[in-house]
Amino acid sequence: MSDTAVQAERSGTAERDERRAGEPPGATAPEERRARLRERRVAAHRAARRVLVEPGFATTLRERLALLDGAAELYDLDEPSDIYGNGIVEALEEKTAALLGTEAAAFFPTGTMAQQVALRCWAGRTGDPVVALHGLSHPQMHERDAFSVVSGLRPARLTGEPRLPTADEVRDFEEPFGALMLELPLREAGFLLPTWEELTGVVEAARERDAVVHFDGARLWESTVHFGRPLAEIAGLADSVYVSFYKSLKGYGGAALAGPRALVEESKAWRHRYGGAVFQQFPTVLSALAGLERELPRLPSYVTHARVVAAALREGFAAAGLPWARVVPEVPHTHEFQVWLPYDAEVVGEAAVRQAEETGTLLFSRGWSTTVPGLAVTEVGIDTAGLRWTAGDVRAAVADFAARLEGCPAYRQT
Repeated sequence: MSDTAVQAERSGTAERDERRAGEPPGATAPEERRARLRERRVAAHRAARRVLVEPGFATTLRERLALLDGAAELYDLDEPSDIYGNGIVEALEEKTAALLGTEAAAFFPTGTMAQQVALRCWAGRTGDPVVALHGLSHPQMHERDAFSVVSGLRPARLTGEPRLPTADEVRDFEEPFGALMLELPLREAGFLLPTWEELTGVVEAARERDAVVHFDGARLWESTVHFGRPLAEIAGLADSVYVSFYKSLKGYGGAALAGPRALVEESKAWRHRYGGAVFQQFPTVLSALAGLERELPRLPSYVTHARVVAAALREGFAAAGLPWARVVPEVPHTHEFQVWLPYDAEVVGEAAVRQAEETGTLLFSRGWSTTVPGLAVTEVGIDTAGLRWTAGDVRAAVADFAARLEGCPAYRQT
């Protein structure tokens, strides 16, 4: 997650605009405004007495280091430090494989690297470099064509619709592919998950085509509530799975590729070739162990409360008369979801920051982006801070937020 108090790990419009805005030479007036708004939002986040979302990555270095308090309970600190992936790194790999129910797992510094390596290894086995995936998936949206440029793979877009691919789309796709990649949940569409029946149908359709199935499970950890299945059963549908240690688990970074032992061992050779054989990784690995120990058990409660918060947001928007406000999906599939408002992103972002500056309450911590003219989109993710908000608290905060939008022209009236 890349924007300290704003939009986690998003390389969409808002993040790009804010990053460019930090480069003064040649900056335009809109970029300068966005830069100032971002600075105010970060300051407001730090000063706020109450925030709905308090992501770990948004804190100071001192607070981030505090994540390792009690590290002796996670791993024997008198053991030798790791060197090029042994010791504590191997312990994390074993723990991850056990949680996912796979034969083995390999630690990677980034998910981008882990998935490229996995799919490159599968391409060598299938003899087919084509990867069928969603048009809104992470490799398509955020990796600068790395599949093709770095790994020699060819992505084939199954659909661009804001939903997961269907079994028929997989079964009837017009060209052969060696691997099917499914992002669970699909972040860009609102952290969407299919039903269990839909997911098993899609996997079966890929098997009918003799394709392997890889899960982009960066946020797979929190999918158990929606599917009503244990993590190992979900992961067991795929031939390989990637999971992140920092998105939902709040670690410092890192990822794992889990699957058959032979594939994982081969992936370690490619990890070295891709520059992922890092000399020492114990701080990141310790933070990952902390996430597995402390955050993973809390995720179901976050998902459950996200549904309470989403309903209260919808009720608050309706009571305030905000035109065409949407929570997507209406009932969140995970602990994260999107909020859409028919205003310019800069207008809504200003209202959110002013609310925090003037009341000490920050309802929307992340930045707002504009995907189409006049439609502002942000993400809301519930964690420990959000559990302290009742439905009434949310509705009251929405009413105050909506009052700050009064007089601002909405793009679309109902």
